[in-house]
Amino acid sequence: MRAENGFGDFNLRIVLSNIGTLGDTNPLIAIALELKRRGHVPVMALPAVYESRVRPLGLEFHAVRPDIDPNNTLMVEMIYDVKKGTERGLREFLFPVLRQTYDDLLDAATKPERADLLLLGELNYAGPLVAEVTGIPWASYVLAPLSFFSAFDPPVLPPYPRMARADRAVPGFGRVIKRLARFVSRKWPEPIYALRRELGLPKGKNPLFDAKHSPYLVLALFSQVLGREQKDWPENTKITGFCYYDADAGNAALPAELEKFLSAGPAPVVFTLGSAAVLAAGRFYEFSAKAAIRLGVRAVLLIGTDPRNRLRQTLPETICVAEYAPFSKLFQRAELVVHQGGVGTTAQCLRASKPMLIMPYSHDQPDNGRRMRRLKVARVIQRGNYTPLRVARKLKSMLAEPKFARRAAQVAHRLELEDGVRSACDALEELYRNTRRA
Repeated sequence: MRAENGFGDFNLRIVLSNIGTLGDTNPLIAIALELKRRGHVPVMALPAVYESRVRPLGLEFHAVRPDIDPNNTLMVEMIYDVKKGTERGLREFLFPVLRQTYDDLLDAATKPERADLLLLGELNYAGPLVAEVTGIPWASYVLAPLSFFSAFDPPVLPPYPRMARADRAVPGFGRVIKRLARFVSRKWPEPIYALRRELGLPKGKNPLFDAKHSPYLVLALFSQVLGREQKDWPENTKITGFCYYDADAGNAALPAELEKFLSAGPAPVVFTLGSAAVLAAGRFYEFSAKAAIRLGVRAVLLIGTDPRNRLRQTLPETICVAEYAPFSKLFQRAELVVHQGGVGTTAQCLRASKPMLIMPYSHDQPDNGRRMRRLKVARVIQRGNYTPLRVARKLKSMLAEPKFARRAAQVAHRLELEDGVRSACDALEELYRNTRRA
């Protein structure tokens, strides 16, 4: 029997697991810290690369394969291939070690004691199998509306971006997009079906679109400004709001040199590619610096640790280069942010009420970019069009139009009414109470 905690409930052992980028992991850390504050015992079952970020926070950590090598830029470039990136990421990175992922997560869920709940990210395809085998109640979560592949709010599919435009012209075309996604990927999940057979489980629902969502609770960890519930979303879906976290092992301070630069002049334009696309930057930072010089604006370039991103040209004092800075601290002091459209970066821009110029790579980024453009807080530029001249022109027009900043401020005010972390934790506690009553 679990002991009572200060919140009138029970001390729960909750395993939180995902396989993804740092941007995918940060919301899970935010939820874990709140669960710990409430007296529960969160166990972070993540790739080993995140151990150094998690343990200093006083959270239990259990490594789950596959690990993510931050120096493997070829892997990142493969996954961010707009045509085949999603397929290769699944079939060449996740699925070859699916059995090991299952074994690792099973250990985390049952040793040294059995978990009370599981919270699983959609890329942990072994997770629903562990829940089914052990009988542990589970919730799933997604970070962006793309994950639901709604026919009524059709996403931008990276390999077929023009199809999203057709939905406005042809009523019901969203159903075609949804069927196409399922048809193209129909052979991808065979390793999951094979593992289910090995475990003596029936074939079950499509793992890529259906089985990844929990029948008990699906947490949509994004704001309603990004996406509203559709009638073909999974049952028991709850939109919580964004779950913000971007500290480095608890340290949320800006680097000293960056702080000095920000204090020395007007708000800069920030150029960043988040936590993963930064490893496949190409000439993004070179062209960004040239665009800022052409436009005559102060700029911050967050280049990450990849040595290929270090600029060879001599830069003026109006440009500051840093490897990393917490977005929550930096964006509020920026004038505009240029980024790749990842949902974590997008959320921090919205929270800071900053206009955006989005250069999407793949996965959910083109869809997020379109949603921000519809929200009238951003413009989108395709990677093939990202040149110093074109970027400078777009930035000049955006900076000259106060409507972007006004609209961004309005959206930020709406976000102040949401508390994604609290809503997610409340829902998890309610799920446990419901399963006990059942």
